Order: sequence, then structure tokens, then C-alpha cells
Amino acid sequence: MNFITTLFFCVLPLFYAPFQGCYSAATPPGDHTSSVVLPVTGNVYPTGYYHATLSIGNPPKSYFLDIDTGSDLTWLQCDAPCTKCTPAPHKPYKPNKELVECMDPLCESVHWPETHQCQSPKEQCDYTVQYADDGSSIGVLVKDSFSLQYINGTVAKSVLAFGCGYNQEVPASMNPPYTDGILGLGLGKASILHQLRELGVTRSVVGHCLSAKGGGYLFFGDQLVPSSGVVWTPMSTTEIEKHYSLGTAELFLGGKTTRMKGLPIVFDSGSTYTYFSGEAYKALYSMLMNDMKGKKVYITNEDKSLPVCWKGSKPFKSIYDVKNLFEPIILKFKKSKFQLNPESYLIISKNGNACFGILNGSEVGLENINVIGDISFQDKIIIYDNEKQQIGWTPANCNRLPKNFFLFINSMDDDDDDDGDGEPDSASLCKPYGSNLGILPPYCTAN
Repeated sequence: MNFITTLFFCVLPLFYAPFQGCYSAATPPGDHTSSVVLPVTGNVYPTGYYHATLSIGNPPKSYFLDIDTGSDLTWLQCDAPCTKCTPAPHKPYKPNKELVECMDPLCESVHWPETHQCQSPKEQCDYTVQYADDGSSIGVLVKDSFSLQYINGTVAKSVLAFGCGYNQEVPASMNPPYTDGILGLGLGKASILHQLRELGVTRSVVGHCLSAKGGGYLFFGDQLVPSSGVVWTPMSTTEIEKHYSLGTAELFLGGKTTRMKGLPIVFDSGSTYTYFSGEAYKALYSMLMNDMKGKKVYITNEDKSLPVCWKGSKPFKSIYDVKNLFEPIILKFKKSKFQLNPESYLIISKNGNACFGILNGSEVGLENINVIGDISFQDKIIIYDNEKQQIGWTPANCNRLPKNFFLFINSMDDDDDDDGDGEPDSASLCKPYGSNLGILPPYCTAN
């Protein structure tokens, strides 16, 4: 596929102090065996994303980061100073003077697939990331301490590299406040997950359990992977580089094939909704409309939540009022299937209509790629196991945090909240059928 690329030829020097030192060791335990758990806040509708709270800096401060398995780079809005920072739940991060050098392999990973060149070995590592929804971040890679809690209650403090974003753009259709940044959990070396493995903090396994009622949890490491009941599918290393690709699938509605085969499938928690390529979307939409004939629901144009919505004789209060009218959508792989029951592709809007949470990916430039997003992950544990090169899923109650999880309460400075409560205005966070879609762009140099 053709990826969106955006090159910026002007950057600002962040610091004038020299690069300082290497990664510090994680403490404890350093044997890859422990897991980290983070509570998650958010929902598919009306918020439009799920975020985790990360404790960063010394002393640590709280930041809300959008969970994104579709991109590698973690970045925070950064007072470096800010050229353009957007309204967010917390004040911009104030960086220390520990920069990532241009010659660092992490810098090369962030710039992939562009050619990476350095004018001098000690210069700072600048970055630009451009998202499919026209959002972007420009900044420089820095290092600082992340405080992460193991499931046994102990805390690991690890120095990790991330983006100090001093110039952000957001889609015009989105309303503030936004999150403080992005938590990149992709496959590249710059990913927080890869860095934690290199430091011996956890194995390279990440999982999320997103509740349809809102909230859930995120984990690093394999201690919370269920011992049974998980459907595993090998990761594809040939379909789409550096993204969580499951290879190709055939698309069904109920027991009937749409005749769409060989569809490249990617899992991306940075996408609010699910996107099928143009031809597959049209085939599915046609079959769905045919299937709805004679049922007591009607297409409505009065709801702008999503492009396709149905209304009944009275407003629907929940998905359970309407789910029996819709068939499951099924993706069949060679040795497994991923099933989207109606609650995994419909939302009930504020007007009480049932809206179709699967969109035409061709309209946002995805071409032949099919992206499975948060709406289809709800009430499932989704596991990305980079150690065994496989992706798994199983139904779960995502309203409950895992057993033995100690809620981490630290001495963070809560005075950073712009509005005093530390929580964004969830009712106004997402644009209509908005998505991060980190799957689409690469990272490119800002030099």
C-alpha cells in the first residue's frame, strides 16, 4: 500500500546541553517474568478512544495517553517550549536534558522507512509523525523515568525514550480537551513495549481488555494471558510491515459469504471504529441492507454519529434492544475465526438509533487494508504476543481489573490538571466516526 508521508524541513533545537548517558536499569526484577497492569479509561462512544494513565518524570507526574497498537512512537505534549500545544488534561511535560542521539538505533526506527541521515553523531533526534485523520506531532526524542507497577505491587522505574512533541495538529472536527499524547505499542524498536523488553522489565507481550461500558485495563508481559480458551492466530510478517497483521481472511455475514477473500487484516487499538476496504465494505453493506428488509427498523438520516444508522418505533436504550435483528460478522482465517457480534459493530447514539460502526476504509486512504478497531475489541482480551509471533483473543469481563492487581497510588503532583479534576470532557472528545488510524502513516525525519 502507499503510505501517507509528510516531510518537514524545519525543526527547532530543544536543548543546548550534550546528550547524557544510557538507559538506566529497571528495578526490580529484570528477568522478564513479571507483568505490568494499567487501568484504562474511555469508551468507543461518545469519547472515541481509550487512554491509560502513565507516571513519567522524577518526581513522577500523571499523563493520559491514547492506547495505540497501530503505531510505535509514544509522545507527550512538551514544553520545549511549545510552538503549538493543544488543550489537554494536564500541563505539557517539562523535559530534562537527556536527549536521544541521532545515531541511536531508536532514532533510525522512528524515521523508518525514510533514509536516516545525521549531520553529526551527537545531534538530537528530531521526528515527525503524521496520522491519517490529519493529526500530527513534531518534536524530538528524549528519555525520562517511567514508573510502572507490577501485579505484585512493586514498582519498576525505567528510563525510556519517547517523543517530546512541541508542535501538534488535530483534526478541525475534534473538540478539546484531547489526551496528553499517544502510547505507541507497535512492533518497532521505538515502541515502549520493545524498550521494556530490552531493559528486562517484561516480556514483549501486550494485551488490552476494553469494556463496552467504558474503562478496562492494559497489561505488559504474559502473566495475565489466560491459560486456556484463547484463539491464537500467527502474526503475518509479510503482509504489512511493522503492524499487527493477521494475514488474510474471508468475510462472512452470518453463515453467508460476502465473496470477499484474501482481505489483509490489521489490529489497531488507535482506531475507534473498524474499517473494511472499499469493495469489501460495499459487499458487506449490500448484504446487511438486504438482510434488514422486513425487520422493524428503518434507515435514518437524522443522526450524524455515523454514516449509517437505523431507528425503531421508539429510541433504543441499549444494544440489547436491537442485537437480535443483526447477524454476526465473521472473519475466517486459515485456522481460526474472529467473530463480530452486533455489539462489536453497532453503537447506540445519543438519539437512540443503532449506528453501523464499520466504515469504508477507502474513504480515508486505507486502500486494501482492513483495520479492526476498538469497537470490535470490546469485552475481549486481545493479546499481541511478540515472543511467539501470534495474536490471540477470548471473551472477557473487562469491567473487572485482574485479581492481585494493586492500584498504584503515588505522590504525583495533581496540580497539573488544567481543569482541576484531571479528567477530560469525555462527551466532546471525538470527531464524527473519528479515528487515530496509526496504521496508515510511517514515521519520517523532520530534518
